[in-house]
Amino acid sequence: MSEALQPLDEDRFDSVLCVVAHPDDIEYGTSAAVSRWTAAGKRVAYYLLTRGEAGIDGMDPVDAAPARADEERASAAVVGVESVEFGDWTDGVVEHGIPLRRDIAAAIRRQRPDLVVTLCRHETFDGGGLNQADHRAVGLATLDAVADAGNRWIHPELAADGLEPWHVSVLAFAASPQSGHYVDVTGHLDAAVESLEEHRVYNAALPADFPAPRQLLEAILGGGAQRVADPEVSHALALEVVER
Repeated sequence: MSEALQPLDEDRFDSVLCVVAHPDDIEYGTSAAVSRWTAAGKRVAYYLLTRGEAGIDGMDPVDAAPARADEERASAAVVGVESVEFGDWTDGVVEHGIPLRRDIAAAIRRQRPDLVVTLCRHETFDGGGLNQADHRAVGLATLDAVADAGNRWIHPELAADGLEPWHVSVLAFAASPQSGHYVDVTGHLDAAVESLEEHRVYNAALPADFPAPRQLLEAILGGGAQRVADPEVSHALALEVVER
């Protein structure tokens, strides 16, 4: 049996930026922690590199992009997030590189978070499922961008535009096979479910045998709790944490 997850030190941060590739990436578990944090008075913002326009087979990307962006804004509001920004990257073909790092570093400098949360950068998710290319690219670029954001001489045009360097204290990856920490989200499952349910157009296009939001989140967050030594924790978000 693997070692028990350790609690994330939530006293280390008062502001959070979630950086992901697509609408609904945050809602597969991370939104439960967001609900906990906003309820505690922490400031949380979202930055999504795409609008998820390639995610619905039966809907043209021109129509899918605004629909999915609207769903993400509604989903964020459920868990207390007002700031939702989108990049202009193309869904499905996001590539790791300097431009991606620059855009994420710029978002970090705009929001000035203590904690940055992104999605798994590894080839597989926690549990063994194959990770998608955009997730890997954004996760790896975020790892680089938290360093870029604090260095005046990397992407110097950002400082020239008024975005001064910012040092991130903690970086965390959700759904990682190397998770060693957790956030106790007991009591926040319902908010997470409601947040995922806001993706109505996307959810309606999923296969009939795809798990419903409550079933899926119970598996993710209930499974996380099974790796926690505290029996009072019924739901937990597992995280891979990189101290800065």
